[in-house]
Amino acid sequence: MIFLHQFAAETATEPGLLGALGIDWRLLAIQIVAFLILVAVLKKLVYPWMMKQVDQREANIEAAAKAAAQAEKSTAKNKEAVAELLDSARREAHDIIASARHESTEMLSASEAKAKTAAERIVADAHQRIDKDIAAARQSLRDETIELVALAAEKIIGAEMTDKLDRQRIERVLREAK
Repeated sequence: MIFLHQFAAETATEPGLLGALGIDWRLLAIQIVAFLILVAVLKKLVYPWMMKQVDQREANIEAAAKAAAQAEKSTAKNKEAVAELLDSARREAHDIIASARHESTEMLSASEAKAKTAAERIVADAHQRIDKDIAAARQSLRDETIELVALAAEKIIGAEMTDKLDRQRIERVLREAK
């Protein structure tokens, strides 16, 4: 720095166009050379590193923008897929409910039919038993009536008759009475 001031002081005494303006052309030339050296050093050492950092940041920003766009597309697709799945699940649930209702109605109808058939069978069996019991009671009553008539006839006639003859005569009389 001292060298530049001494140089500037020596050249300041020379008159000229630049001297009239207060500019020393030698000092100006030295400063231009120093500036060009500084620019060359910066261009060689600093600017590549700075440009690399700028390019890297720009690439990161572009990658982040692409990732954001991709995430937005993916989100939209996922929302559509979720909506479709929900619609499908709702339809399936509705079908299952309808099927369950139909099956329960069929089961109820089948149960009612089985119960009706069982009740009809029980009633028919009861009628058959009643008819058998009535027939058995009639037969028993008839047999007892024949015995009573035979006893009464025996007491009235006073003589014993054979069971076979008694039965035949009493049956004939009862048939005629009907």
